[in-house]
Amino acid sequence: MKEQRKRRVPRRIREQQIIDVAVTVFSKRGYHAASVDEIADLAGISKPMVYLYLESKEGLFVACLRREAERLVTAFQAAARGQQGPDARLYAGLGAFFGFVSEHRDSWVVLHRQASELSETIAGEVALARRAVMEQVAGLISDGIAESGSTADLREEDADFVAHALVGAADYVTDWMERHPGQAPEAVTLRLMNMLWVGMRNVLNGEAWLPPVAPDPPQ
Repeated sequence: MKEQRKRRVPRRIREQQIIDVAVTVFSKRGYHAASVDEIADLAGISKPMVYLYLESKEGLFVACLRREAERLVTAFQAAARGQQGPDARLYAGLGAFFGFVSEHRDSWVVLHRQASELSETIAGEVALARRAVMEQVAGLISDGIAESGSTADLREEDADFVAHALVGAADYVTDWMERHPGQAPEAVTLRLMNMLWVGMRNVLNGEAWLPPVAPDPPQ
């Protein structure tokens, strides 16, 4: 009786298997030290097969970036969807963000630590990934401004400014999380919300901080 042929793995599934392994190897070794030979070996396929699917080492890294960025944005959207009120949506979205960083450390190392220091192509992918997150946050802020009925003179530019400030803060908070590994994502999210949303709420209520006026010099 002839041996039964091994069933071919569909290309889409095989690519995901390769990317799974590549994310782990890139995060542990760094882009330059990571070996396509090792990735192929751990994925249980030949090196030429990796190149057939992903074209190059850079192409493989870009595929990792795109998939992990999509997973992050999807988690953010799913968490915020259905929440009542802009603060609840933002809290849920940030919680998903920090939860992703905590649960998928290898993914975050690839996205946040390494990519911006590599080629122009990879840096462009990082910019796209960051923009996708920024658009989600800016959308939540814009919705919050619209729902609040605020009489404050706030525009799309203000929502964009707050989104940049918030995403930038969240990026650097992940560095803090790395130095404080015992911090739960929920606790980190609550801290950031208390630091930022309270101020945003006051602005929506028409409050504004102004620099203190220096007293007139004595005559």
